[in-house]
Amino acid sequence: MNERILVVEDDGAILTGLEDLLSSEGFSVITARDGDRAVELWHRDRPDLILLDLMIPRRSGYDVCRAVRREDRDTPIVMLTAKGQEVDKVLGLELGADDYVVKPFGVAELLARIRAALRRGKRPLTPERPSGRHVFGAVEIDLEGMRGSLQGEPFDLTPLEGALLAYFLAHEGKVLDRHTLLESVWGISTGVTTRTVDQHVVRLRQKIEENPGTPRHLQTVHGMGYRFVRNPL
Repeated sequence: MNERILVVEDDGAILTGLEDLLSSEGFSVITARDGDRAVELWHRDRPDLILLDLMIPRRSGYDVCRAVRREDRDTPIVMLTAKGQEVDKVLGLELGADDYVVKPFGVAELLARIRAALRRGKRPLTPERPSGRHVFGAVEIDLEGMRGSLQGEPFDLTPLEGALLAYFLAHEGKVLDRHTLLESVWGISTGVTTRTVDQHVVRLRQKIEENPGTPRHLQTVHGMGYRFVRNPL
C-alpha cells in the first residue's frame, strides 16, 4: 500500500504541483486548501504524513498542528514556511512539528525531508538509539514513553526530539556536527540546510536544561557542533 500524504496548501498552483510531484513518486495524495478541511481529512483518512502550509484560511497551520498533536504524537508533520519566518519555524516545532521546509524549496530537498520523516516514524529504538530510563542532573527521561521531567515538572517529547536525545545519549561526550546529526537522526544525506538541527536543539534545551540560555548538558562546541555531557563539571 502506498504511503498516504495529506498536503495542506491554499495556493492552487503550488497545491497542484505538490500533488503531481508526490503522485509521480508513488505516494497516495489527499489535499486540503484550508485548516478545517485539513483536520477533517486527518480524522477521516489518518495519513502517514502531513505536509502543512502555515498560512492557510479558516484554521492556521499552527492550529492544525495543535489539533493533530492533541490526539496523535506520532504522525510526522512537515511544515512549509516562507523565507525568513524564523519565529514561525520555532513556534511550529514547539507545537510538535517534526521538520520544516522553506519556500521556495527544491524538489530534491522536499522529497528527502518527506522520506526521512516517514522513515523516522517507522524506526524502532536500537542500541544506537537507547531505550529505557535515563537520569542526568535534575532530568529524568523515559525514551520508550517519550516523556520526561525537569525538577519534577513533566514534559512530553516529540518523536524527533526523542530520537535526537537518544542519539546524543548514545554518543555521550562526542562532538557531533550538524551534518552527522542530519544523516543519523533525520535520515537526510543530501546537501540540505542545517538550520533545522539548531532549531530542534533549542527546543530540546528548553525541556532538559535548567537554564536553556546557559546549557550544561547539551553544549555548543563553536564551529563544530554539539556535545552531550551527562555529568558536567
